[in-house]
Amino acid sequence: MNATLLAVALSLFSAVAYAAAAVAQERLASRTSGTGTLRLLGSGAWWGSVGLNSSAALLHVVALKYGPLTVVQPLGALTLVAAVPLGARIAGRKVGAAEWRGTVYTLAGLAAILVTASGSAPDAVLSVPQALAVTGVTATLIGLLARPGARPGLRHATASGFASGVASALTQTVTVAATDRTGPLLSAQVIGVALLVAVFAAGGLLLSQTAYRGGLGAPLAVVTLANPTAAAVIGLSLLGERLQGGAAGVLLALAGAGLASWGVVLLSRVPPERLVRNDDGHEEHPVAAVLALEPATAPAGPALLPQPAGPGQLTPL
Repeated sequence: MNATLLAVALSLFSAVAYAAAAVAQERLASRTSGTGTLRLLGSGAWWGSVGLNSSAALLHVVALKYGPLTVVQPLGALTLVAAVPLGARIAGRKVGAAEWRGTVYTLAGLAAILVTASGSAPDAVLSVPQALAVTGVTATLIGLLARPGARPGLRHATASGFASGVASALTQTVTVAATDRTGPLLSAQVIGVALLVAVFAAGGLLLSQTAYRGGLGAPLAVVTLANPTAAAVIGLSLLGERLQGGAAGVLLALAGAGLASWGVVLLSRVPPERLVRNDDGHEEHPVAAVLALEPATAPAGPALLPQPAGPGQLTPL
């Protein structure tokens, strides 16, 4: 198996783990709207979601060792694709036609991106000045997006996507530099950039948790799109990554990105016909925690177990 195929396979498993983590995170957030961070840290469900995120992140790190950012990061959109059948199973329903269209568009767009972005295993790394410059610019953007104001969910989601994308770019620098046999395993560069990775990864996780308090649909779509955008900018401008096929390849990649983006938007929408009312009178999305649960409507049961159909609920598969 060549490096690119291995990176794609690892990214697939990573996306499934991230989807499960997103389900657990949003269900917890919807049950604990307004709860402080310290209380979340004392919750077993919170640490379960952290464990899922950690497993997904580990797979993602290994994928970054074998594939360029322009290949690995767009595959993060597969998180939503994996969330669709998972959410349908939890809600006890079939996958809808709009969700199938969103899945097909996302997969087709990602296929176009992979054709143009395929390349050898990465060997370039960010220098210390470059890493510090990226850190400064990203921290400024996050500060502007996280300030109080209107639509905090989408702004926090954008900040989370940028933080996660930069964390991935810095992670690739750490993995490539640490496995380069020409230098020491724990050089000052590796340690310093690894600390920045920890800061951005933790910040992205906390920002996404805040964004999900208003529902998962739109925030998760924004995170999914902002993450590869930030990573691709770094990969193409600082790491020497290139798209295959010249001008035609660039056009194909842009078309694929547009198609995948539209698929992500379709997957994260809440069709009015999918809204049902639970026993408390709340309007609830049958995809449950995965796509658009309203705050304080998630059931208190285990986050990832299928829910039995009750009065007014859709028939199980």
